[in-house]
Amino acid sequence: MSSTSPLSTALTRRRLLTLSGGLAAAGALAACGGNTGREGATATSAGTGTGTGGSGPTLNSWYHQYGEKGTQQALEKFAADYKDAQVKVNWKPGDYDNTVVATLQTDGAPDIFEYGNGPTIDMIKSGQVTDVTDLFGDTKADFNKALIDRVTYQGKIWAIPQVLDAQLLIYRKSLLEKAGVQPPKSMDELVAAATKLTSGKVKGLFLGNDGGAGLMGGPMLRSAGLDLLTADGKIGFDDPKAAAALGALQKMYADKVLLLGAPNDWFAPDALTQGLAAMQFTGLWNLPDISKAIGDDFGVLPWPAMSGGKDNVTIGAYGACVTAKGKNVEAAKKFVKWLWIDQTDKQIEWATAYGFHVPARNSVADKADKLKSGQAAEAVKLIKEDGFAQSHMLWSPKCQTAFNDAMSRIVKDGAAPAAELAKVKTVVEAELKRLAS
Repeated sequence: MSSTSPLSTALTRRRLLTLSGGLAAAGALAACGGNTGREGATATSAGTGTGTGGSGPTLNSWYHQYGEKGTQQALEKFAADYKDAQVKVNWKPGDYDNTVVATLQTDGAPDIFEYGNGPTIDMIKSGQVTDVTDLFGDTKADFNKALIDRVTYQGKIWAIPQVLDAQLLIYRKSLLEKAGVQPPKSMDELVAAATKLTSGKVKGLFLGNDGGAGLMGGPMLRSAGLDLLTADGKIGFDDPKAAAALGALQKMYADKVLLLGAPNDWFAPDALTQGLAAMQFTGLWNLPDISKAIGDDFGVLPWPAMSGGKDNVTIGAYGACVTAKGKNVEAAKKFVKWLWIDQTDKQIEWATAYGFHVPARNSVADKADKLKSGQAAEAVKLIKEDGFAQSHMLWSPKCQTAFNDAMSRIVKDGAAPAAELAKVKTVVEAELKRLAS
């Protein structure tokens, strides 16, 4: 339920984490991812809705096409358990993000829809979504703070995080031990390890088939103690350390220590499990498949800090949003509260029965048995210690597009990072001015 190839038309939870620093489409929210790309999936119903037997008003709810088997059926089962309304689950394949954006401007908007990291700033400012702050009550402090901050604007909460997805650095223990390399705890150690581990057909590190151009911008900035935007919505990369951070990624690409052309992109574990790379940046959701393929021959780490910077784990969440102009706004709010705040057993199932994800509520995450042992438990610990939301509410699609283009030129074409970031700054300044008006 997390991210995949940004060019795929099938959608999974992985989509949002590619948008954190990479190839986000212009109409997408922002990514960890990510954004992020989406893995091919088979839908049991293409854009159709399945109703429930509950009494009361009919609510239309929209979900993107998840790639994990059983997800659509789970959502239909959850809806069927709700008795205060007839909830129709609409499974939407194709370009979900842009479909939502277009439909919200018409009378055909759903009552409830999910969106990566919650609604966009433009959805909020245009009055297309409803403030859901009152639904949280005493539970607000129980939600992952980074996720709540991401869906908060002007002191109001605009979506309920459904589940937490995360990106981690995962390594093959046996390959590091054979090369006499310790798990890297800093960016300098990571670069040195990637170089030493590159031998023959094995590369030291896999960051995606584009060398990390579409994925690693956000994590690299955070490793330098920076970000795309600061917490108060100012430009966060106008600092010489940003150019140095992206220059480190550029150098690894130029030095050919990064795996390119893997059978699957970063969202899948193949590069690691097939021994094509000794280390890989990928998602928490892959841990069951990695364990199945190589047993306990792997460890998990945060993306390491540069000197003076921060270790970081990119996190994101699809958020349940309520359309402001729907016919049954209060009934829709009541349903999303029931499912994503009150029904903790369903939240655990949604997070752990279809790949590994973390419930958005901390107390619920603590009850998820599948996340209590092994590397999954270590990953949850790292998320709590080093988790960073993949993007800021004010980081608009136009900002992301400019950043994507710059990252491609920096990593793949060898362009000067400082000059490219200066171009991005001009775009972002104009967007922030627009959004402040």
